[in-house]
Amino acid sequence: MNKAIESLREALKFSPNNIPLKLHLAQTLYDFNYLDDAEIEFQELIKLENNETHTLGLAKVFYAKKEFGKCTVILEDIFQPDTKNISILELYTKTLIQENNLDYAAEVYKIILGIDRTYSDEFIDSHLRVRAEGPTNEEISEDVNQNLFMEKPSINFHNVGGLEHVKKEIDLKIIKPLQHAELYKQYGKKIGGGILLYGPPGCGKTFMAKATAGEINSKFISVGLNDILDMWVGSSEKNLHEIFETARGNNPCVLFFDEIDALGASRTDMRQSSSRLLINQFLQELDGVVSNNEGILVVGATNTPWHLDAAFRRPGRFDRIIFIPPPDTKAREAIFKLKLAGKPIENIDYEILAKNTKEYSGADIEAVIDIAIEEKLTLAMEEGIPKPMSTKDLKKAIKKHKPSTKEWFVTARNHALYANQSELYDEVLSYLNIKK
Repeated sequence: MNKAIESLREALKFSPNNIPLKLHLAQTLYDFNYLDDAEIEFQELIKLENNETHTLGLAKVFYAKKEFGKCTVILEDIFQPDTKNISILELYTKTLIQENNLDYAAEVYKIILGIDRTYSDEFIDSHLRVRAEGPTNEEISEDVNQNLFMEKPSINFHNVGGLEHVKKEIDLKIIKPLQHAELYKQYGKKIGGGILLYGPPGCGKTFMAKATAGEINSKFISVGLNDILDMWVGSSEKNLHEIFETARGNNPCVLFFDEIDALGASRTDMRQSSSRLLINQFLQELDGVVSNNEGILVVGATNTPWHLDAAFRRPGRFDRIIFIPPPDTKAREAIFKLKLAGKPIENIDYEILAKNTKEYSGADIEAVIDIAIEEKLTLAMEEGIPKPMSTKDLKKAIKKHKPSTKEWFVTARNHALYANQSELYDEVLSYLNIKK
């Protein structure tokens, strides 16, 4: 037995009810892992003076002995929702985790964070916080529906310049079934389902999804990562379910998931079980295992479809995959007209600008216009006279900004050539004029 412990015991012979001395002994026994002796000392202390410190000490002993049931009983007696004692809250959270009561553990942990937002504990965090590689929502959402923005788009395919083959494919696979629902039902075909839009960034995947909703006169819900991802285990899956329930309660509805590869990345690449659980929940919602998805069109957009879990592409899920290429000449002309509307311009040759911006995305065209505006603003400040933008100014800006889609096509080309067994990326090869 430790000499310090022997000395304390000897001193207590002369003052057996000395509470500070007895507490020092009990704590020393606990620190040196003499847990049975510590338990006896804390129990005697409680008989002498029943207070929070002694009770918490006994709870710590039971926790160390892995007698979690006894620990819980003690902590339930001293736990109050308005307590400010983080030591009690921390031990209670850990005990609830050990008993696999994660929901209640999360509630107690929220109280700790309400007291100290910077608080962190490796054991608790590993069980209750999702450490995903990507954005997380650090705030606890009381109701995910409050964060969703539902609209009824006023745009349709008439507002989408060019991309006629894409519009035709969406019309055939998506819009016609919704417009002729009864006819399709007679043949046992479900109305709704999922489509995946993929292509370089900034090429209008979101705009196309919104135009699709406008074409069928349905509601449109755009879902971002922050609407789903949550730091609490199980909350992300709950958020996703509530989003689908909102769409089901407002059909016909287009449910749009941007950057869907961040939510549905391949499970073989994942190290965290929490991420796998979220994907499994997503797949269940798509299948409509518990609820009916009739009239719900789920649209996913991604720049990297090759990172999406293969299970998402099974029939009934995202089985219709549509390539959204950079805007064609007609579309680029329309984008220039749209982006230059209301700005000081003169004698703009939109056809020339469109021809000079092959492979440019809509975002690239916007960047070109910004460069031209900055040049004009600099000149106006030097000369004191604002002048309108001309075709010449925009052509000069085009030379300063290279299309951002080139890098994407390098990666996509490799996947299309060497990882295209199911011929998913044949449209990419066709766009690049490459024969297999």
